Amino acid sequence: MRCLVMVKATKDSEAGVMPPVKLLEDMGKFNEELVKAGVLLAGEGLKPTSQGRRVRFSGARRTVMDGPFTETKELIAGFWLWQVRSMEEAVEWVKRCPNPHPEDCEIEIRPVFEPEDFGELTQEMKKQEQMLRSQTGGKK
Repeated sequence: MRCLVMVKATKDSEAGVMPPVKLLEDMGKFNEELVKAGVLLAGEGLKPTSQGRRVRFSGARRTVMDGPFTETKELIAGFWLWQVRSMEEAVEWVKRCPNPHPEDCEIEIRPVFEPEDFGELTQEMKKQEQMLRSQTGGKK
């Protein structure tokens, strides 16, 4: 199963405070372990929401909102995309992760929908899915 592992933002990450070098080194070692185990598919840190935008959809209307956004506990500071055997394996990997912030924080794990989760897809939909994955290098 694939899962998205999200590092929740903190006041410091939203203020653009960069992590200490030691933490970057520890995270680098953790990421190496994930790669060697064949778990890591992608992962990046995110800049603060002050540099982001949101687009609100209301019917055919689109409204663009500039950051920063409030409610730090709901914001994401970084992510990994992992390929694991189970949610339990993902939890075990997260437990091994260095604390991604110098302060208390949370990491959220969410399973990614796979095509089969949507029930029977038409041949055309399956073909499109395969084509898109091959063009983007995506794994299933």
